[in-house]
Amino acid sequence: MTDDAPNSSTPPGLLPAGLMDLLPPEAEREAVLVETLMAAFAGHGYERVKPPLLEFEDSLLAGSGAAVAEQTFRLMDPVSQRMMGLRADTTPQVARIAATRLGLQPRPLRLCYAGQVLRVRGTQLAPERQLPQTGIELIGSDAPAADAEVALVAAAALAAAGVPSVSLDITLPTMAPALLEAAEVPPALRQRLARALDRKDAASVAALSGEAGPLAAALPVLLAAAGPADGALAALAGVELPPAARAIADNAAAVIAAIRARAPGLRITLDPVEFRGFRYHVGVAFTLYGPGTTGELARGGRYMSLNEEPATGMSLYPDAVLRAAPAPAPRPRVFVPAGTPEAALQALRAQGFATVAALSAADSPKGLRCSHRLVDGRAVPISKEG
Repeated sequence: MTDDAPNSSTPPGLLPAGLMDLLPPEAEREAVLVETLMAAFAGHGYERVKPPLLEFEDSLLAGSGAAVAEQTFRLMDPVSQRMMGLRADTTPQVARIAATRLGLQPRPLRLCYAGQVLRVRGTQLAPERQLPQTGIELIGSDAPAADAEVALVAAAALAAAGVPSVSLDITLPTMAPALLEAAEVPPALRQRLARALDRKDAASVAALSGEAGPLAAALPVLLAAAGPADGALAALAGVELPPAARAIADNAAAVIAAIRARAPGLRITLDPVEFRGFRYHVGVAFTLYGPGTTGELARGGRYMSLNEEPATGMSLYPDAVLRAAPAPAPRPRVFVPAGTPEAALQALRAQGFATVAALSAADSPKGLRCSHRLVDGRAVPISKEG
């Protein structure tokens, strides 16, 4: 290195903020979990697709993809000289596949996927920018039973992964906009009301809805109704709603009835005026929570696919599911001397052991993190003292 060379080389182990290596045994746990979720999806008739990690920007950000444009990394393709994007969410890619490559297939389509997504920035609570994602998309049906199905299949997949006690939170992201549109609320007042609703500021919502006119009077009632689904549905039934908002409420009631017909024990909450999440949702939106403080495990809802085709889906986040699921027992590792017949190793692997062969005299069970050693053809546990 010359004297005038900058002394700012990046340490080889340093990664960009929000990116990390996944090491043993966590990497294997994640891989096993993803395949468990995918097997559950397949058992309900969802067929696997594999979109590319990046594609041309104009197709990646079409339709529902526009909602994640600000979270999408972009780069120039040196071959075509066109801009490409790295996916920040897989749902828009599945919508593209359904509209193009599978455009002539009978509807409804049931598709599932697994892969990594990359986002420009994380959040304070979730700073990771590269995330594993699995999910299901049901494309071509606007029936409430379709929304119910994706919620229940996602819950069933979580149960297969060891998280049976989930709760389903349903939101109606188009309800507040429908009320404000019907009331012809001026843009400035509409923005203030939206901020107050987002903050759950009941006093401000009550005051501002009074300024917005009688059609907005339902907002304070619906804000206070958030909670168990029965109470929220009763509140929706008891307030005066314009036709568009009433259709949203009736659809929510039909979806919840369809869910309860198949899973009467599932805990369901409903927030009629919450509008968090991706902006492409046009009907009910879902969030699945794990027990205790494990947080969000899945999110999804109703949207319009490409070609204005009705669709609904749910994305599951394996990193969050791993925190909620019980840790599996580690795979036992058997230390085997060099020259052990392959038939003996195959027999051990058939019993669920990982066989770790010595390659030199310096290799030891402890150094290779083995729990057992091969003695007289049998896997014998290694004592902690040894």
